[in-house]
Amino acid sequence: MSGIPLLPVHPIRFPEPCHALDDPDGLLAAGGALTVEWLLEAYGRGIFPWFENDEGPIYWWCPTVRGVTIPGEMRITRSLAKRLRNGGFTVTFDRCFDEVIEACAKLRASSVGTWITPKMRQAYRELHATGVAHSVEVWWEDTLVGGLYGLALGHMFFGESMFAQRPDASKVAFYHLHQQLQAWNFSLIDCQMMNPHLESMGVVPMPREKFLALLEKNDLSQSRLGPWDRSAATTSSECKL
Repeated sequence: MSGIPLLPVHPIRFPEPCHALDDPDGLLAAGGALTVEWLLEAYGRGIFPWFENDEGPIYWWCPTVRGVTIPGEMRITRSLAKRLRNGGFTVTFDRCFDEVIEACAKLRASSVGTWITPKMRQAYRELHATGVAHSVEVWWEDTLVGGLYGLALGHMFFGESMFAQRPDASKVAFYHLHQQLQAWNFSLIDCQMMNPHLESMGVVPMPREKFLALLEKNDLSQSRLGPWDRSAATTSSECKL
């Protein structure tokens, strides 16, 4: 795509996010690699990968408006509050990361086409192995029915995707993410781009300049690494989709 820099694999170096295109909104660069090092540098600067074809280039984005929310400030409707009290769900963290990302990819593929390609899934599995990427799982009895995944860096969480196979299951996952991050004094949840589902849960738009200013204050040395729920660790073969 013309008008953007083509990045080499080495060294790891992004253009300034403010140089991203207005059309398409937020497209910053192409190329680079989906390694842990590239991804950590990207998210630490407010940049994320988004593309639909493993055979083509990696595209990197930083849109003019971000969808964000503060931990503990999720919008809880009456119906969701009832679901949280009486829905019969069980929630875990980092118990079945692979299954969550696979379910998110299947959901996208059956709707508008997936950007969670095989290479993307492998990249986030490697981030999970380093203790940076995490999942929230929602269970109905012994079956995984909803969840989300993303990255925790410093005191910010960078959400990637969510899925639901029962009503409100993704909202239940988002609620428990809010509660846990609030308990750990996280300052912000980045949801990347606004959509009606996120807006219904209280996600609000934030100008890129303000978002990047908050990133500058995010101390990555304070990142909470490792599994979020060691006691719930289990093998993937025990998770049923």
